[in-house]
Amino acid sequence: MKNLIQFSCDLYNLNSFAKKLANISIPNDIFLLQGDLGSGKTTFTRFFISELYHKMKITLTTSIKSPTFPIMINYDLVKYEIFHYDFFRLKNNIELKELEVFENFSNNISIIEWPEILLETNSVQNYYLIKLKLENINIRRIEISHSNKSFSLNIND
Repeated sequence: MKNLIQFSCDLYNLNSFAKKLANISIPNDIFLLQGDLGSGKTTFTRFFISELYHKMKITLTTSIKSPTFPIMINYDLVKYEIFHYDFFRLKNNIELKELEVFENFSNNISIIEWPEILLETNSVQNYYLIKLKLENINIRRIEISHSNKSFSLNIND
């Protein structure tokens, strides 16, 4: 893992961080979100996806929800799609294949909450790992790294 960035933030700064990351993201990027229930994984995703829609000058016609029950929700950005997954209920690698997760990585952006089952497969090689930890009701601790590429992201602007 490369370029571990650590910082604490409130929801306003989480929004700012998500927007910055959205603005440097490109198709084929995979974002793995780890953290306990209520740590901000879905909130981060809402901010991130909203920024991509804004960047592409597309009106977001639906609310961004957690895919806990459907496991995957996709968002069409015309040139590519965003696949938002929640693997909390997955039990094994066969279920990953049935979801066509690996096929959807190509030329799209994927955001995966609860990615532990995917990480166990060692089949994803190029990803951002974002760990969120609730420090208190208002503050989250964020750690971000990338599996193999260096990147810079000024979180203080």
